[in-house]
Amino acid sequence: MKIAQIVCAFPPYAGGIGQSAYRLGQILSREHAISTYTLAAKEQKIPQAMIGDQKIIYLRPRLRAGHGAFPFSLLFRLTSFDTIYLHYPFFGVDAIIFLLCSLRKSQRLIIHYHMDTPALPGLKRFLALPSRIFFFRLMKRAEKIIVSSRDYAQHSDLKKIMELYPAKIKAVPFGVETDVFHPKMSASEDAISSRATAIVDFVTRRFIKRGGHTILFVGGLDSAHYFKGLSNLIKALPMVKSAVTLHIVGDGDLRAQYEAEAKAAGVTRHVRFLGRISEDDLIRQYQSADLLVLPSINTHEAFGLVLIEAMACGLPVIASNLPGVRSVFNDGVEGYVVEPGNIIELAEKINLITADENKRKEMARAARTLAKEKYGWEKIADQILDEFSAVK
Repeated sequence: MKIAQIVCAFPPYAGGIGQSAYRLGQILSREHAISTYTLAAKEQKIPQAMIGDQKIIYLRPRLRAGHGAFPFSLLFRLTSFDTIYLHYPFFGVDAIIFLLCSLRKSQRLIIHYHMDTPALPGLKRFLALPSRIFFFRLMKRAEKIIVSSRDYAQHSDLKKIMELYPAKIKAVPFGVETDVFHPKMSASEDAISSRATAIVDFVTRRFIKRGGHTILFVGGLDSAHYFKGLSNLIKALPMVKSAVTLHIVGDGDLRAQYEAEAKAAGVTRHVRFLGRISEDDLIRQYQSADLLVLPSINTHEAFGLVLIEAMACGLPVIASNLPGVRSVFNDGVEGYVVEPGNIIELAEKINLITADENKRKEMARAARTLAKEKYGWEKIADQILDEFSAVK
């Protein structure tokens, strides 16, 4: 089958949609011929490239705002493909695909619905206007709509579609490469390493953790990722009873604002802005941290890929009680959920984990187990390939 994967962003851009599209494209390329169409970054000069087994075509439309655009050439470029695989949202492009599918009644369309898009600013709201108008018809037109969880679909803009056309909704979680994202020392190491692990644990429990814990935040610091809730995490730090250091991985146009907020909260010396880092460095951050916090504020967050990456590395997690996000892990087992925007509760849950090292380590082990059993990419690969092979 010839598949055109359409996504607003793609690696090396750091973002959950792009990263998942890359992994999903690699999976689909095992059995299908796949070409990925995405917006070109400013620094990209080449019109296309091969990444893994995927042919990547970079779009440079004149009318563009952030991750929204109107590349009208897609109307003609997509006619040779059997299936269009649209990662939603991609404002502007979704209008073009809706038009194409309206003109070509036999055109197959699968939509991967990543998130709702409330409160868009400026020109992005203009680009989203056509989508608001034909949203229901576009979703109805799709043969399948893949979501990360039914919980999210039931509480999202897909609710009406789910009620009227439940068979369209296919829940497939995102995955993580658990052989790449793993704890620093695995339980399968030999006796000497196990002895070393015991010594490290003893020293950590008796000396290091008494002196402080490392909290990790991973997410874009740009306007597109305003919903990650980093401001709330910074405001919660003064209420954390134990000594902690917050490591912030990510960068963007809001970084200066967050730095100012850390200064205003009096926690500058407890916060480290690490910027964009390589995947290897990210894994090292996961492995050396004590917990990951994802304090997202609204349904722009539908899953939280960083949650399963962190859990795969043996980290307990704290995340907002949002549809989809809350179903990634079990509250009180691999971590805790907190109400979105509740800074006091966020601090309290951080205190619960940092005050009891034995409980933290128990959650860490449970997190690793869950990541391997539920979110390993090979398990997800089977589900994705089944969905595409079942297209009628």
